[in-house]
Formats: sequence, structure tokens, C-alpha cells
Amino acid sequence: MNVYQELKARGFIYQETDSSAIEKKLTEEKVVFYCGFDPTGNCLHIGHLLPVMAMRLLQRAGHIPVALVGGATGQIGDPSGRNTARNMLTKETVAENVKSIQAQLSRFIRLEDGAAYFANNNDWFAEVKLLDFLRDIGSKFSVNRMLAQKSVENRLENGLSFLEFSYSLLQGYDFYYLNKTLNCTLEIGGQDQWGNMVAGTELVRRMYNEEREVHCLTIPLLINPATGQKFGKSIGGASVWLDSNRTSVFDYYQFWRNCDDSMIEDLLKKFVLDIPVEEAESLVRSGNINRAKEILAYEATKLAHGEKAAADAYLAAGCKFGFADPDKKIQTTSSIMQLNEAAAKEDSIPSCEIPAENFEGDGMWIPKIMVEAGLCKSSSDARRLIQGGAVSIDDVKITDPTRNIKLNEIHGDSFTIRSGKKNFRKIRLK
Repeated sequence: MNVYQELKARGFIYQETDSSAIEKKLTEEKVVFYCGFDPTGNCLHIGHLLPVMAMRLLQRAGHIPVALVGGATGQIGDPSGRNTARNMLTKETVAENVKSIQAQLSRFIRLEDGAAYFANNNDWFAEVKLLDFLRDIGSKFSVNRMLAQKSVENRLENGLSFLEFSYSLLQGYDFYYLNKTLNCTLEIGGQDQWGNMVAGTELVRRMYNEEREVHCLTIPLLINPATGQKFGKSIGGASVWLDSNRTSVFDYYQFWRNCDDSMIEDLLKKFVLDIPVEEAESLVRSGNINRAKEILAYEATKLAHGEKAAADAYLAAGCKFGFADPDKKIQTTSSIMQLNEAAAKEDSIPSCEIPAENFEGDGMWIPKIMVEAGLCKSSSDARRLIQGGAVSIDDVKITDPTRNIKLNEIHGDSFTIRSGKKNFRKIRLK
């Protein structure tokens, strides 16, 4: 299949301006395309990976991605998909976030020999004069058309500032600028960006009197059926980050390993590009869904953190919870087949150090231990987990949310605390 057909087969296409024209361009030309990322934080999470995977697939087919991080638009905040305005960030914070996100994106996008571009729209908006922009660009936009955009319509009842209303103009101008300077002719992004993206294609055509052909396509949002949230949130609601300092490699692996069964085929197709579409389908239909989940978790972790880190996480999890296919009966092109499950050691399970003095006297409150260990976001979350019977220490269930653990109850210099079936930490005393 050609790259357009593969995009479709892997489920990357939700809406598009002209399917025939886009397929023709992608199969007959070397296309410069762009995808935008908002620097609302200094770290990418799993939710950001979806468009990145589409970029990788297109780049692998010979096309040239432009990873645009919005140093200018990040100072405004995209109203799409929100009920209220975003918190305003300082220019300095946005600039730092841009640098951090660009560095993270460079791990996923090949840069050598002009294979990709990185862009920051503050580089051109910093030079734009307000009256010139309103006259040259604002005159090309219809307010009636802008009001009809879902991102605007959904906010009118709660209030929408002119600052946020102008976001669509700025994103449209990004496409025009990249088309003018890099001959960029395609924009990709999430389905909630459709209105902003179409505004860009229309602006380019109007600026060139319909003489330039540009297109956009959106990628469907992934929703976790178990939580109803956008994909990329843990069961506790916390984001799963690509930075191992914020989400440990083991927790990252476990997130993928514990994804809902109904999502596995879709996730394999979208996040494991080295596995053919047909293989992804056969893995899910093999009768061993847990092996498919292991392969997904291993490959996704390898992409974000490297092969060794992925192998360590896979072996540690398997040692603790068991391997789904220890005899390797299910064939796969994944390099997971080369790993030695017999060498797995429990020593590599995630751990947290807490001073021994915290357990002296009356001891340390269990919900506080859980928060410090990163098993939940707050002590109230920990209490709910305990009351729900989801917490145990060294395989002994904890039922009292007010209980403390005292030093004389700890055997040796460590203990294991578990939240749910597969979320746990070894607590080491220091």
C-alpha cells in the first residue's frame, strides 16, 4: 500500500479537505507538511505522540515534516476543546517550554540531511505589525465563518475573549507563512483542530487568488473506554509523560501494558509502525491478548526510552506478574522475541527511598507513603483506594485509611506497597 493508504489503514485519517488530491500529492510528490504543538507545558505526554506517529510514517515515506512549536500562539492559548480560558503563561515560560518540547520532539523526528524542519512561530509573529496584520490577513477572514467553528461556538455561552477568538487567524497565518517560505502544502493535527486548519488552507488560497493548492487532514482523537478520558491519562487521571523524570520507564511500560483490551489493535497500528497492519490484527486475534499488550508496551517504551530500558521494564514486569508467552509460541517481528525471560530479576522493579526516621514513633501514614511513592496524586485519592480494597503492603491488604506503618513492622530495609493489580513500589528505607 502507498503511504496514504497506510495512513488510512492505521486509522490516522478523520477529516480531510480532498482525499483524492492528498493521496495524489503524497504518492507523486515530496511533500513538506507541518504539525503544530502548543508549549502549554515543558514536557510532552503520550497524547502528543499520536500526531508524532503520523509524522514519522510520512517522513519514512520520504516526505518532510515541519514540527512547529507555537512560541507566539502559546502566549494566547487555543480555545479548542476547552470550556474556559487557559491560564496565561509569561513570555519567558513559553520560551523555555518551546526549547524543551523541541528537544523532546527531536528524539522522534529524524533531522539529518534536511529531513525535517523545526519552527517557532514567534520568529515571524514578533516582526508582524498589528495594523498590517489586520489589513492584510484579517480582511481575508469571515467573522460569520469563525463563529461557526466548534471551538468558538462551544465557548460563546461561557464567554470567549477576543484574544482567544484571534487564535484561528494566527494558526491560519502559520500555514500561509510556511507555504511561502518552505512550500509547505499539507497540515496535519487532531480532529479538534479542523476549524483552525481549514482557516489556514482558505487563507493560503485567498492570498494567492486560488492559484496554490494546499490541504489538511485531521487525526481522530483516542478515547480510553475505561475512563472516558482522552488517551494518555493514567487510571488516576494523571498524564503519562515522555520524560522519565516525571513518569518512570516502568510506569510508562505499565501504562501501555494495562490499556483496555478493546484498544490494543488500534494502538498497535498507530504506535508500533514497525509492525505491519496485518500483523497487528493477527496478534489481537491470536487468542492471547496479553501477549499483544506486552508487545505494544515493549515497542512503545522502546520508542520513547530506548531498547535497553524497554527490555528492562518488560523483564521486570514479567518477573513480578508473569509473562504472557514465555515459550514464544506467538510469532512477531518485534525484537521482544530476542529477550531472555529466564534472566528476569525483581531487583529492577520501581522503588522509592524514604528516610527510616519517618517510620519511628507513631510511624508514617500510609496515604502519605503512597503519595511520596507516586502511586497516587493526593492523600484523598489514597484513602479512596484503601477503602476500595485496592491497597496492600507485602501482599497484606490494607483496609484502614488512617493506619500508620511503624519501623518495627518492617522486615529488613524495604517493603512493597501495591495499589491495584499492577501498580506498585518497593519502599527502601534510607
